Amino acid sequence: MPWNAPPDPGSDAPTHVASGSQAGGPVSPGRPPWHGAADTDSGGPWPRAPWAARERTHGVRWLAVIVAALLQLPGLAIAAANASHDPLALGLALLAFAASFVLLFARSHPGPTVVTVAVLCAPAIAVTTGPPFSAVPLAFAVVSAVVRGARVWAWWTLAGFALVGPAAAFLLRGDPAAMIRPLIVALVLSLLIGVGEALRNRRERYREVARAVAARREAAAEAERLRIARELHDVLAHSLSQISVQAGVGLHLFDSRPEKARESLEAIKTTSGQALEEVRGVLGFLRGPDGYAARSPEPDLARIPVLVETYRSAGLDVTYQADLRSAPSAAVQLALYRIVQESLTNIGRHAQATTVAIRLVEEDGWLVLTVQDDGRGLPADAARREGGRGMLGMRERAELLGGRFDVRAPESGGVLVEARLPLTTAAEGGAR
Repeated sequence: MPWNAPPDPGSDAPTHVASGSQAGGPVSPGRPPWHGAADTDSGGPWPRAPWAARERTHGVRWLAVIVAALLQLPGLAIAAANASHDPLALGLALLAFAASFVLLFARSHPGPTVVTVAVLCAPAIAVTTGPPFSAVPLAFAVVSAVVRGARVWAWWTLAGFALVGPAAAFLLRGDPAAMIRPLIVALVLSLLIGVGEALRNRRERYREVARAVAARREAAAEAERLRIARELHDVLAHSLSQISVQAGVGLHLFDSRPEKARESLEAIKTTSGQALEEVRGVLGFLRGPDGYAARSPEPDLARIPVLVETYRSAGLDVTYQADLRSAPSAAVQLALYRIVQESLTNIGRHAQATTVAIRLVEEDGWLVLTVQDDGRGLPADAARREGGRGMLGMRERAELLGGRFDVRAPESGGVLVEARLPLTTAAEGGAR
C-alpha cells in the first residue's frame, strides 16, 4: 500500500455500514426482505413480517373492544329490566355500549378517541344507577391516550367530565346525591391516568433498552467487520507482494540461474500456502459457533524473524533487534507482527530501499517498535494526503490497544514507522 495513499474507491474492502433501518441495505441470504424493517409500532428495532404486525395490531385493538363490551353487559341487562320505568337509561346505556367500538381508533387517534368516548359515556354515567359499567370504555380510552402520548387530551377530557358529569346528573335526576357518582368515576379515572403514565414509562424504558442493545450489537458487528478487513488486508497485501517479488526474480533468473528461479518458485509456494492458512483462519470468524477454527495460531513476535528472512531471501538487507524483559499479551504481539508485516510490504513495493532496520524495545511499560528504511521517503504531498488502508490498519491496531502510531521522514532519509503500545492493555489491567 503506498505511503499515505488515499483509499481506492473501486476497492472491495469492507466499509462502514449504517444501521439496518437505512433503505437499500443488504439482505442476508435466506431472510425475507421485510426483516430489515424496524418495528415502528412498538418503537423497538425488532424486525418482523408485515402481516405479523397487522395481526398483532388488530388483535390488541379488538381485545379492548371485546372486554369493554362484555363488562357492560350486566349494566345493559339492568337497564333493559327497568326499561318500562326508565327508557332513557336504556338508550344511554346502549350509547355507552356503542362507545366500546370507538376504541378501534385509539391506536391511530388517541386524543379524539378519548373525547368521543367521554361524550358517549358521560350521559349514561350520570343517569344510570348501580355499578358504573358505562365508564369502562372511558377508562380504556383514558389509559390508551396517556400511553400513546396524548396526555393533554386525557387531562382536559377528565376535567370536562368532572365538571359536566355532576352537573348533568343533578339536572337530569334532580337529586344532589346523584352528583356523587360522576365525581367518584372522575376520581377513579384520575388514578387510571397514573396507571397509564406508569405503562408509558415502562414502554419508554423498554424502547431505550432495545435501542441500546441494538446499538451495542451494531457496534460489535462493525468492530468485527473492521477487524476482519484489517486481517484480510494485511495477509493478502503481504502475501501477494511477496509472490509478485519472487515471481519477478524467478522470471529474471530463469535462463541465467535456474537454481535461483527454483528457489523463487519454492518461496512462492511457501508464501501462498501460509497466506491460504491465514485467510482460512480469518474467514473462520465469519462462520459463527458452527464454523471451523483457525488452522494455525495467530502470528506473534516469534514469527517476526521468519518474516524478516523472507525479505532477506528477496535481496533486501533487513536487521531485527528485540530487547524485551517481559512477554506481551497475544493481542499486542499480533498488532506488532502486523505492523512489521505491513511496513515491510510497503517498503518492498514502494520504497526502493536496500536496507531496513527493525527494533523492538521495552521502555517504562511501553513497547516501542521502529521500522526505518533508506528508501526514497514520503511523497511530497504526504501531509495533505490521507493514509491508505494499510497505514490506517496499522494506526487502528495501535490505537485500539491504547497506543500511538506515527510515520515520518527522518533527516537521514527514508521513512520511519514508530508504534508505541502499552505492555499492559486496559482490558488486561481491569482483569488483574
